Amino acid sequence: MSAAFDTVIIGAGNAGVSLAARLRRDGRQNIALFDPNPVHRYRPMLNYAASGAARMSRYERPMERVIPDGVRLFPHAASRIHTDSHTVTLGPRDEGPTITYDDLVVCPGLTPRWDAIPGLDKAYIDGWALSAHVPEYAGRACAALVREREGTVVFSVPPEPASCGGTVLKAMFLACDRWRREEVLDRIEVHLVTPFRGLLGLEPIDSRLQASIREFGITVHEQSQVGAVDHRARTVTLDGPDPTTIGNVDLAYVTPLSRAPRFIADSGLSDGGDAGLVEVDPRTLRHPRVESVWGLGDAATVGTRPSGGALRTQVAVVADNLRAAREGTGAAHYDGYTVIPIAVGHDRLALAEIDRDGRPAQSVRGIDLTRPRRLTYAFDRYLQPVVYFRTLLRGRV
Repeated sequence: MSAAFDTVIIGAGNAGVSLAARLRRDGRQNIALFDPNPVHRYRPMLNYAASGAARMSRYERPMERVIPDGVRLFPHAASRIHTDSHTVTLGPRDEGPTITYDDLVVCPGLTPRWDAIPGLDKAYIDGWALSAHVPEYAGRACAALVREREGTVVFSVPPEPASCGGTVLKAMFLACDRWRREEVLDRIEVHLVTPFRGLLGLEPIDSRLQASIREFGITVHEQSQVGAVDHRARTVTLDGPDPTTIGNVDLAYVTPLSRAPRFIADSGLSDGGDAGLVEVDPRTLRHPRVESVWGLGDAATVGTRPSGGALRTQVAVVADNLRAAREGTGAAHYDGYTVIPIAVGHDRLALAEIDRDGRPAQSVRGIDLTRPRRLTYAFDRYLQPVVYFRTLLRGRV
C-alpha cells in the first residue's frame, strides 16, 4: 500500500494535531498524521494527577476524536524517512505502508532511555520508582504519592532533553502541600535532585521558590543527576559535584533520560548528538540540509526548554513558514519563548517565562507571574485544559 500527501506530520501530540488543524484552517487540503498511540493526553495535567489533584482520565481522548476533519490518521509509527524520494515507511522493520510527501514535519516527542540510569527500570518494575512523565505510570504515581505517610522520597528534575522536565517541581510541591495538610509532612524526608544551579537555573523564579523549599524542609542537590538505582537496597546514587547515595528510599519520583525516536538518526536527520534530535534552524524550524523537512517540539533542536506554551509559538512559525516557502515570502522566526508552570500548593502557581537565552519573557505586562498566585493556579488547573481541547487542537493559535 502507498499513498501521497501534500503534508505529512509525524506525531499526533499537541504539536502535530495543532499544526494539522492550523494548516487546514490555512487552506491546505491533503494532510496525513502518523501516530501509533490510541490515546491523546493533555500532558500538562500529568503532574497534577500524580499528586492526586486531578483525574487523568478526564484529560484523555481517543486519538481519532482529536484529529482535525479532513486529516488522514495512520495509526503507525514511522520507521524510516527517505528524503531523496520524499517518502516515509511505516511500521516495524520497514514492512508497513510507504507514504509520499511534499513537506514533512517531524514532531514525534521523546522516548525513554531506560539503559541510561542503571537499575531504574527494575525499580519501576518493583513499584517504588515512578514518574508521571512516563504516562503509563501516571496512575501508579498518583496512588504512591497519595499513599505515602513516612520515610524518604526523592524527586528528580530530568536533564535536557526532557518533556517539561521542570514541572517535576509541580508534583513535588503539590505532594508536600498535601502531606502537610494531612499532618504527615514532618515524618517524610524530601530530596530534590536537579541538574541546574539552584532549582531550574533561572532567575527570578529560583529565588521565588526558595520560600517553598524552606517551608517544606526539602533538601536540594544542585547540579546533580541520578546516576544509578539499586532496586534491592532501595538506594539512589547521585552524580555531581558532591556525589552521594541516598539510602532507604521509600519512593523515587525519577524520570528516565530521554532521546528522540531512532528513525530520526537512522534517516540522517539528527543533529548527531546522543539524544538524536531532529536538526532544525532554531529560528525558522526548518532542517538546515533538507529543505522539505521541518521539526518542532520536544524532539527538535529548537534551543529552548520544551513546554506546551513553547509549542503554541512553534506551531504558528512552522505554519507560516510552510506557506512562505511556497510563496517565496519572508520567513517567520521563533524567539525561543517557553513557559514552566510550577504549583507551590493546592491553590497557588508561579510561571517561569523565558526566551531562548533564559531571559525573562513576560507575556502579561505589569504583572509579575513568577510570584505564586491563585489566579494563575486557577487558569493552569481549570481553564487551560478547556482552551487546549477547544482552541489549540483546533488550530486557533
